[in-house]
Amino acid sequence: MNAPSPVDKNSAGVGERQYHIAVAPGEVSTVALLPGDPFRVPLIAEFLTDVKTIAHNREHLTMTGVYKGRKITATSTGMGCPSTAIAVEELIRVGVTSFIRVGSSAGLQVGVKPGDLLVSEGALRNDGTSAAYAHHGFPAVPDLAIALELDKVARELTKGTNTAVYSGINASDDAFYAETPEWISELNRLGILNVEMESSALYVVARLRGVRAGMICSTSSNLFDGTSLYGDIKTALKDGWMNSIEAALEVAVRLEL
Repeated sequence: MNAPSPVDKNSAGVGERQYHIAVAPGEVSTVALLPGDPFRVPLIAEFLTDVKTIAHNREHLTMTGVYKGRKITATSTGMGCPSTAIAVEELIRVGVTSFIRVGSSAGLQVGVKPGDLLVSEGALRNDGTSAAYAHHGFPAVPDLAIALELDKVARELTKGTNTAVYSGINASDDAFYAETPEWISELNRLGILNVEMESSALYVVARLRGVRAGMICSTSSNLFDGTSLYGDIKTALKDGWMNSIEAALEVAVRLEL
């Protein structure tokens, strides 16, 4: 009798419709915008023409369309690094080679206000998922060209408005409600610009798989100077989402991702 052969997940499902995102090869672009919330995928679709819903399975809604002549895919990752890593792995298997996360993130430095744009230059890996992929000293960094172009385009789009653009190091945490005042103060002391829950896994998986990734977020709140997540910030936050989406789309076109 033959000995059991453990499944190699690095090869399982390649070239097929994916188990979690329910997308098959040929149904997506080479570039994908990644919001966390599936309800924000239709916000991306507002910028696109010839929009098609490809799949909606679990927290992963995928739509495609065209922006300035370029095919664009949008897929929601859900909250946190585990579901983000799954979405990115499966999108890579069906043909995506560049990712731009367009999310929400809490500011950690004084003066960052709801709706401001935050461009990531790298992530402090305070998550468990990326540790399963690589030694914790392995850096979680975006593609340099994507990060620089996101900063440039964001500043072009917001010039003359009340929206500020910041670039810096963010933190990726696993446990939203475990972020204590002491932890927030420590991140501020380290000069960390903002905190969210997905980019460290996105960056590490992208680097290991040989694809490109970046992130631009709308500020949801400021955890250091007391701007409440539960305050009247919804309009500013949505305006920031729309600005971040437009910036990401422009970068996808300019860099021919």
